[in-house]
Amino acid sequence: MDKTRVNERIRAREVLVIDEDGTKLGVMPTYKALELARDKGLDLVEVSPNANPPVCRIMDFGKYKYQMQKKMHEAKKKQKTVEVKTVKVRPKTDEHDMQVRIKQVRRFIEKGDKVKAVVMFRGREQAHLEIGEAQLMKIYEAVKDIAEMERKPKKEGRDMIMILAPKKK
Repeated sequence: MDKTRVNERIRAREVLVIDEDGTKLGVMPTYKALELARDKGLDLVEVSPNANPPVCRIMDFGKYKYQMQKKMHEAKKKQKTVEVKTVKVRPKTDEHDMQVRIKQVRRFIEKGDKVKAVVMFRGREQAHLEIGEAQLMKIYEAVKDIAEMERKPKKEGRDMIMILAPKKK
C-alpha cells in the first residue's frame, strides 16, 4: 500500500540528507544518514526516490504518515464527484410525460450532475429516428439556458443518446 521507503528499506548507496528543521546536511552514505537519524530518535524517510541521489529527510515517520493521511482526507472532502444521471423516453412519449422528464433533467443539471438523455426505440420505431431526435432536441431546448450539449444525439444500438452538462460559469 504505502510506497514510502523508511530506514533499512532505503536501497540507495548515497542519499542527500535533509535535517528535521529543513537544513541540507549534504550527500552521505545511507548507513551514516541512518546513524544520524537514530541518534536523534527519528526515522530516515525517502521523500524523493527519483532524484539523483535520492533525497531523504530525518523525521518522525508516524507523524509524517498521519499528516499525509489528513491531507488526503481534506483533498477528498473538497472533491466534487460528477454523476451521470439517465433520463429515458420513447419516441411516442406524450407531452406531459416529456415535461416531467424535462423537470428531472433541469433538477439534475442545477445540482451539478451530467445528464444522459436516452430515447429507446422498439421494432418499427427504428425507421423514424427523426422523431427520437426531435424528442432529444425538445429536452435540450427546454434546458439550454443552464446546460450545454456535451454530445450530440447519436444512435447507439436501439437507443439514441445525448449528453448534457451544466454550463461553465
